[in-house]
Amino acid sequence: MANFDQVYDRYYKFFNEYLNSTIKSLDKTAPAVLREAMEYAVADGGKRVRPILCFAAAEALGMSIDSVKEFALAIELIHSYSLVHDDLPSMDNDDYRRGKYSTHKKFGEANAILTGDALLNLAFETCLFKDNAKISDIYAMRVIAEYAGYRGMIAGQVLDLENENNSNPSEKVLYDIINCKCAKLIIAPLLVASAVCDYKYFDELKEFGYHLGVLFQMIDDIMDCEGTLEGIGKTPHKDDASDKLSTVKVFGLDGAKKRAEEHYVRCKHVLDNIENSEFLSAFTDKLYKRKK
Repeated sequence: MANFDQVYDRYYKFFNEYLNSTIKSLDKTAPAVLREAMEYAVADGGKRVRPILCFAAAEALGMSIDSVKEFALAIELIHSYSLVHDDLPSMDNDDYRRGKYSTHKKFGEANAILTGDALLNLAFETCLFKDNAKISDIYAMRVIAEYAGYRGMIAGQVLDLENENNSNPSEKVLYDIINCKCAKLIIAPLLVASAVCDYKYFDELKEFGYHLGVLFQMIDDIMDCEGTLEGIGKTPHKDDASDKLSTVKVFGLDGAKKRAEEHYVRCKHVLDNIENSEFLSAFTDKLYKRKK
């Protein structure tokens, strides 16, 4: 796609401006430390994968990015809260995120927990304040709640914790963890756009999002082995140190790379059946080849 970078930059700039205006408009009656921690947790957010997927799907379906901006923001806020909690000593115990101190290292553990809680609530507050909401917007909110909740991302986090130090790693359990913990929040922004557009390409986008989410996690696992703090923005070799059930642990490094390639091919195959999906296809290429 010749103009991929231009489209990406348009999505990225639009989203960050909307995010920043939302954070800057937080009610000043809230404790200053909480507002500061919320802003810290969502700032410098890397590639903004999820909102960009939401915008790309919306435009592929013939809608404007403005029509899904609240949902794109909600998903990114939920993603950010999950990272704040994931970094806590009781979870993955990581001191760094996005190349800077984790929220709990900056503001303390208690404030980090409350910051995550606040971001989650702000996500749904943002959705519920959508102007001229329609019934299709309610369907979109249902997608977000389901895919981020006890059947989705949170289920994946629980499974991840349960399988630390698993001496007999199972391929099925690994895929269950990846599907819930990572893929569900990659699928959600795509399905949000579909729900707002009368469920157009719903099944196809769901299948694409699943394989893209698995691919994303597998590349992340590979980078954990091969990357550096400067390159990936967080502590490398954490999976091995924590004895996490990772793609590399189950398949080995070469096997993980082979599996990643298989999911990449599946992504591309599904996109062949979705009109106007050139950006999503180019995005998949970039994700597959990423090094940071």
